[in-house]
Amino acid sequence: MQQDLNDMLFFAEVVDRGGFAAAGRALNIPKSRLSRRIAELEDRLGVRLLQRTTRRLSLTEAGEIYHRHCVALREEAQAADEALARVRSEPSGTVRVTCPVTLAQFTVGPLLPRFLAEHPLVRVDMQVSNRVVDPVQEGIDVALRVRSMLDDSGSLVVKKLGPTHGLLVASPQLLQRVGSPKELGDLARVPTVAMSAADGAARWRLVGPRGEAFELDHRPAFTADDLLTLKFAVLQGTGMCVLPDYMCADELRHGELVPVLPGWEPPTAQVLAVFPSRRGMVPAVRRFLDFLGQNVTGEGSPR
Repeated sequence: MQQDLNDMLFFAEVVDRGGFAAAGRALNIPKSRLSRRIAELEDRLGVRLLQRTTRRLSLTEAGEIYHRHCVALREEAQAADEALARVRSEPSGTVRVTCPVTLAQFTVGPLLPRFLAEHPLVRVDMQVSNRVVDPVQEGIDVALRVRSMLDDSGSLVVKKLGPTHGLLVASPQLLQRVGSPKELGDLARVPTVAMSAADGAARWRLVGPRGEAFELDHRPAFTADDLLTLKFAVLQGTGMCVLPDYMCADELRHGELVPVLPGWEPPTAQVLAVFPSRRGMVPAVRRFLDFLGQNVTGEGSPR
């Protein structure tokens, strides 16, 4: 049986657009010609694909099965076109990005000059903020986030860039003053600083060496929505805090900070890129995502 793949694409459009007229306008094909092609397709296949009434079209059982394959064919054809476009198109234009403050300061910021040097026709417009944005409503191409668990992002696509690990740290001077915790119950006597506190109260979840979980309820002496600001307070002995390991590696190595109750750490978080869809994405945005995927390490710091 001679198969015309165009008929499969025509059928997918008719179903997805709810009728011959709308599909004809989208395809720039007369409605009568499109109707004739679908009727010939049904004759060739020997099955009824559509139930036609004066008010609406509906799929038969065979039509539902066939439609799934037609949609898959259409998406593969679009993907092939996009793949070729990526090869022949030099990325250009503006990539609009949002990024949490600490991730920008310690990870993405150091990487961007190399990305821009490799792609001189691309501009990056980055909003550095801890505010959660809606990429669709705010016209953002890529929203970077750090999450301990994947939340439901609706129709958005989520790309994992790599894990990042947190540490509960304090200054040696603070622990000398209040005593180094030997067990979980001792943590309550150590002052804290934190990103936020609802009505003055905050909670940290810690995971032990055998996977056991513990929640520390505390009242921070100081809150700030910027981890670098909090690190200054930790170094001065104001309180202990959960910091990303890449942010305090030098201080740990030099003894300016020490782990509190080693073996107990926050759950591993993921650096995520959230974006509307890969289909129709301009080459500059695709290249930016690929670049991040290749250059953000498992420690959340640049390669």
